[in-house]
Amino acid sequence: MEPRVRSVGVVDKSVLVLRALADGPRALSGLVAATGLARPTAHRLASALADHGLVRRTDDGRFALGAELVVLGRAAAAGWPWGEAAGPALTALVEATGESAQLYVREGQDTRRCLLSRDSAHELRTIVVEGARLPLELGSAGQVLRDPDGVGEGGWVASVEERAPGVASVSAPVRSADGGVLAAVGISGPVDRLGPTPGKRHGPAVVAAASRIEAVLPS
Repeated sequence: MEPRVRSVGVVDKSVLVLRALADGPRALSGLVAATGLARPTAHRLASALADHGLVRRTDDGRFALGAELVVLGRAAAAGWPWGEAAGPALTALVEATGESAQLYVREGQDTRRCLLSRDSAHELRTIVVEGARLPLELGSAGQVLRDPDGVGEGGWVASVEERAPGVASVSAPVRSADGGVLAAVGISGPVDRLGPTPGKRHGPAVVAAASRIEAVLPS
């Protein structure tokens, strides 16, 4: 196996800046606090990103995400043309189970990203923001994406308090025509409501949602 290529330091630091600004505009001092970068480094990177439109300066001088990211985001979304088409399946899954539903895709060696999310109507619910990055090694969706062959006979995987205390989840693979796993669809919610064996209760509904999403995949 070839050794994994190490990330370029300046790219890593630039991503730190962008992710810090995803929480809202920040003054330079706030950017330094959020990233842990030295003040001159944070200022240099934010200014360089502003030159490319990825960062902008607000009227009060703070740094904020730039309009160029909107363009890039739309281009990225176009790469998943079936992602938005999966929305009705997630909405139906929320209605069928009463729990929040998410669609994840694998990103790199150890990360999954939430491509689409629909929230439960319960006051106590799991919320995963669209675009959120979660570890691949934790949670039922991570297991589906990491080890598709480990999916049980029912077509679903369940986890209880694996990624976060008090949270359970059930996920199923979304497969392409050739059987490859494109994504994982699932529900998540409090253990007190889902119980210690959430798959037995909600597995069929999650598998049905996966099938519904597969039906809208481009041929």
